[in-house]
Amino acid sequence: MLIDFFFTLRRYGLKVSPRELLDCLNALNHGLAFSDLDAFYELSKTIFVKDETQYDKFDRAFADYFRGIEDIDFLSQLKKNTELPKDWLRKEFEKHLNEEQKAQIEAMGGLDKLMETLKQRLAEQQKRHAGGNKWVGTGGTSPFGAYGYNPEGVRIGQDGNRQRRAVKVWDKRQYRNLDGDSEITSRTMQLALKKLCKFARSGASDQLDLNETISATAKQGGMLDVKMAPERHNAVNVIMLFDIGGSMDDYIHLCEQLFSAAQSEFKHLEFFYFHNCVYEHVWQDNARRQASQIDTFQLINRFGKDYRLIFVGDATMGPYEIAYPGGSVEHWNNEPGSLWLQRLTNHFDKVAWLNPQPKEHWPYYHSIEIIKDAMADRMYPLTLDGLSNAIKNLS
Repeated sequence: MLIDFFFTLRRYGLKVSPRELLDCLNALNHGLAFSDLDAFYELSKTIFVKDETQYDKFDRAFADYFRGIEDIDFLSQLKKNTELPKDWLRKEFEKHLNEEQKAQIEAMGGLDKLMETLKQRLAEQQKRHAGGNKWVGTGGTSPFGAYGYNPEGVRIGQDGNRQRRAVKVWDKRQYRNLDGDSEITSRTMQLALKKLCKFARSGASDQLDLNETISATAKQGGMLDVKMAPERHNAVNVIMLFDIGGSMDDYIHLCEQLFSAAQSEFKHLEFFYFHNCVYEHVWQDNARRQASQIDTFQLINRFGKDYRLIFVGDATMGPYEIAYPGGSVEHWNNEPGSLWLQRLTNHFDKVAWLNPQPKEHWPYYHSIEIIKDAMADRMYPLTLDGLSNAIKNLS
């Protein structure tokens, strides 16, 4: 069975190997999941999925492979291969109870008791029932069926939930969506940004290397030979330039999440703001942007080439704002924005532009094409996949 499941996962685009398949079989042999589809779902997801951006692919593959298995197995055992007649579950009315009536309905003692009772009812029931309190039917207070009310029940044949009280829902997909093109949160951004936070040895040799000291001492016949090593610390330096105002107001929340994630992940982070395109000045305080501007040349002179430079903006503006002197909508710029972009991208070795605007909209804006050319096609959509690709480029 798991061979077909393995190939179903591959068909849905998951990068699974025989090693994970063997691990899953071994886990089943040790009884980590037995006769419980939910338990097997959690177990197999833990083994086969290495990146949470693949959760949606796994969920769709799992739902495809096991679709209907609970219904088929459930009904075949309880009704001896006789399907529950569809007309028993016709929605002819909906049961409405007042609070006093609802309070009088007793739960049936847990899931095991509930399923045992359902087995007995299906064995005894010979016709459709509606509005009752015992048989499998519709619109009543029975724990079994559809379109009724019971504080603990098994929903059968009902399209969607109503009271949200069913203990078990046979036909409901319970697996969350999360893929590379989905809306991202601060947490998922942090996971993506972690890939850039690689530790490197740098600095003076001011930390005792215990393992090397023991090894060297042993080789010296017991005579102490102290070995020092450079202290480990996060050597990733990042500059982020955020477009602010205008059309970027639509993406404030998304950019705030990115900024929060970057602050959490990067020890050495510098950030500045610009509007539409970078010109001769940037700033760090939007409330005092006119009084406390920073010369863009300072970014080039102050920060080394090893800094990773990340632009964040929708690149949506008039083409003249990039290509011509005086094109800025806020001031007279003596030099075109494209020249400042060229200076920055020539100075820093690793650069990327994150665009929060949906990628399918990019072809409608000539300014985006100009920025992409200036960035040598290092523009990425602000999605999980886009952020991951940007991080690969910056690594």
